[in-house]
Amino acid sequence: MVNELIHTHLKHEGGYKFSVTFDELPGTFHADEEAPLGKGLGPSPAMMLSSAVGHCLSSSLLFCLEKSKVPVKEVATDVETSLRRNEKGRWRIGEIKVKLNVTVSDSDKEKLDRCKGMFEDFCIVTESVREGIEVDVKVEKD
Repeated sequence: MVNELIHTHLKHEGGYKFSVTFDELPGTFHADEEAPLGKGLGPSPAMMLSSAVGHCLSSSLLFCLEKSKVPVKEVATDVETSLRRNEKGRWRIGEIKVKLNVTVSDSDKEKLDRCKGMFEDFCIVTESVREGIEVDVKVEKD
């Protein structure tokens, strides 16, 4: 079951490095911008989005195959995220290419083909990015 809310907290640690925590999980990880802005001491926001798309697609495909009773030997995913400048010269994510390599037995090819035709629709992150996500931003002073 998917939680309807995810609570993410970022705390500035210096430079462009932030600690990141979630109410729903224990532990902390760090995010940072790449040089020359940051020191690359953690994934950048673009890297995290790239990872989220790849992970979500991999999990969706794996879920479909498991529901279809297909023993999966391996799933390996490569994500290539290209950055480009928009008409104002601002950096944006221009394209995300995902290649999923799945190893199943030849006898399960038909079930794999069935899953290939439907798994993307169940990927929360990829489909949300494709449709565009409303982002409401407020800046408050302490």
